[in-house]
Amino acid sequence: MYKLIDKENMFNSIWDFPEYLIDALKISNNMNLKNSYKNIDKIVLAGMGGSAIGGDVISVLEKEKLKIPFFIIRDYTIPPWVDNKSLLICSSYSGNTEETLSILKIALDRGIEIVGLTTGGKLAEELGKNKKDMITIPSGLQPRAAVAYSIVPLFRLLSKLNIINSEGDSWIDSTINVLKEKRLLYGTDDEKNPVFKLAKRIYKKLPIIYSYNSNMGIAATRLKGQLCENSKMLAYTNVLPELNHNEIVGWQNNQHILENLCVLWLLDEDDSYRVKQRIEITKEILEKIEIDQYILKIDGGSFQERFLHMINYGDWLSYWCAILHGTDPSPVEKIEYLKQKLSRIN
Repeated sequence: MYKLIDKENMFNSIWDFPEYLIDALKISNNMNLKNSYKNIDKIVLAGMGGSAIGGDVISVLEKEKLKIPFFIIRDYTIPPWVDNKSLLICSSYSGNTEETLSILKIALDRGIEIVGLTTGGKLAEELGKNKKDMITIPSGLQPRAAVAYSIVPLFRLLSKLNIINSEGDSWIDSTINVLKEKRLLYGTDDEKNPVFKLAKRIYKKLPIIYSYNSNMGIAATRLKGQLCENSKMLAYTNVLPELNHNEIVGWQNNQHILENLCVLWLLDEDDSYRVKQRIEITKEILEKIEIDQYILKIDGGSFQERFLHMINYGDWLSYWCAILHGTDPSPVEKIEYLKQKLSRIN
């Protein structure tokens, strides 16, 4: 059934995530930086959507090893503190993301050190013209499906610049092995597949995704985006402990709306003890108002492995929700319409 719906073969893009990680490693191993970055005291990644999520992921995976501050900016401008001691990484899969190109122009005018991560486009053209370093990644994918090419080269770049105090990337190898095994299960549209079973329970609901900010918060953001783009469903995310200081009170009125919601808990064994207590109490509060709640938790391996596994799990979940809706997961017509309208405005 899914092959008739999935006309642009998003299935293969999710299935091939381990191979993309392998290919991204090969690209990273051939990285050749022509410029020197000796006096850098902060990293700023400029990007949007799938091109920015790699920075988010690295900020979580390597949070204990980053030697200097790391920021992600999703905007047209950069603040004044992004100066000549900053390394700006301009990430745009197409190379034509207008927000990223706007930041690139500002950075060139300020004399900021820049490295690009792209398949080509105007970004590659400007970087080449200004003799800036660029990491070229393969084209032909939806940007959200190219997340491996955002994560691994960025990790290797920061390692090469001695910005990440890393002992190696064994977590990449272990993740590849696990995901190759798990896709044999996650890629089946039957009741033996826990992801497919969950998709059947939530695809007619509006998922509210909750997690601990310091662990699975970015994975929750990724899942929200994938449900929106692949499944064409609205989804929402928030993090603990913050939501316990405001949002938890909102689960009271408008009962006719609450009936159409469900909660997905993205949990990890390394969640802080105090947050684990908050999660249990919050679940108890939601049980009293009879909200459907589902636990997503990956066991075993390193945190990095569990995190990337959760990313892939969420991609499969969004895929099966799309199929159950009878919706091709690849096209993003509303984004294309928006881009066309913006292109006509000076």
